[in-house]
Amino acid sequence: MNNVIVIEFTTLDGVVEDPDGSGGTPHGGWAFRHGPEAVAGDKFKLGTKLETGALLLGRGTWQLFSKLWPGRTDEFSTRMNDATKVVASRTLTDVGAWRNSSVLSGDLAEETRRLREERDVIVLGSIDVARTLAAEGLVDEYRLLVFPTVLGTGRRLFDAPCDLRLVSTEQNGAAALLRYRTD
Repeated sequence: MNNVIVIEFTTLDGVVEDPDGSGGTPHGGWAFRHGPEAVAGDKFKLGTKLETGALLLGRGTWQLFSKLWPGRTDEFSTRMNDATKVVASRTLTDVGAWRNSSVLSGDLAEETRRLREERDVIVLGSIDVARTLAAEGLVDEYRLLVFPTVLGTGRRLFDAPCDLRLVSTEQNGAAALLRYRTD
């Protein structure tokens, strides 16, 4: 069975908002304070899922990534650029800026169920998309890269109680990759 996997950079206190500083929040850029190697490459251990799965992004995340990734040519960037990308947006119509992108048509939950029948679905950032899918019981796994930073304020991934099962932990430079299942 295919999975819906949510991947996020997060602080110790659960803030996922603006890890790169592009959102202009007061505490933005917190993940990058640990150096570029802290966020570069396949930190979330996606492996072949980039080739076989589909990336699901919200409009804001897609717009940011479509400016950053297409000009990069290292091995991981090539895999990101070649990946199938689906954008959840009610307003965006032109997704030609980043190859292999299409706009999700219809209801997010229904379309995600349909897409999961065909392949793994990987939600990158996109807090609202992740929260919507969680509320519908569609998230199978969380991969959280937790940085040793406490912000005290900012949007968090979880806005409702939930119980998760720890699958693995792995140190990744200054951060720790935590993998949780929802089952």
